[in-house]
Amino acid sequence: MKGYLKRYFITGLLVITPIWGTYLVLSTLLSFLEGFLGNFLKGIGKYYIPGMGIITLIVLIFLVGVLTTNFIGRKVMSLWERAMNKVPLVRSIYTVFKHIVDTLSLQGKEQFNRVVIIEFPRDGVYAMGFVTGVTHGEVQSLTKETVLNVFIPTTPNPTTGYFVFVPENKIIPLAMSVEDGMKMIISGGLYTPPHLKEAKQHKGTSPIKV
Repeated sequence: MKGYLKRYFITGLLVITPIWGTYLVLSTLLSFLEGFLGNFLKGIGKYYIPGMGIITLIVLIFLVGVLTTNFIGRKVMSLWERAMNKVPLVRSIYTVFKHIVDTLSLQGKEQFNRVVIIEFPRDGVYAMGFVTGVTHGEVQSLTKETVLNVFIPTTPNPTTGYFVFVPENKIIPLAMSVEDGMKMIISGGLYTPPHLKEAKQHKGTSPIKV
């Protein structure tokens, strides 16, 4: 009897946990978006409707997208960026976020969708990461071989992690998708993607293409 009760409880827990987790993430995100403009819109009194902040924010984002795709909008953005770059502290913060957005905008390219494993943090221990591109500039000029940029997310929060420069011939590419890689990292290995045909490229063979 106890065995059945335990099994039923664990089964129910496994079903409820992802549903509850999804609800918490969505409710937190929606509350944040609503609070972003909702507090200002509440000033209109009885005309305010819950959810109006989210709708207004979506409309504003859409309008900014429309305006910045034409000639005048691009000129305005150029002037805005020049103004941001003239303020020391603001320039540093703005530049970091601008580079992040520019990188994410390239996610459709092959090099951003590559899941790999590398020996990290020491030889004999492997970590999963994502290639974000080929290293350029000073770092590349000081090395004797092609180096790639690799981001290694942490578990269970993939928004933090380690950014490392790895020689191309030290990288082992995986056949799994970025989505499956993220699921595996977030779950701490509890999720295993469906078996895929092993990647043809392995350590010591033809290098990864980026």
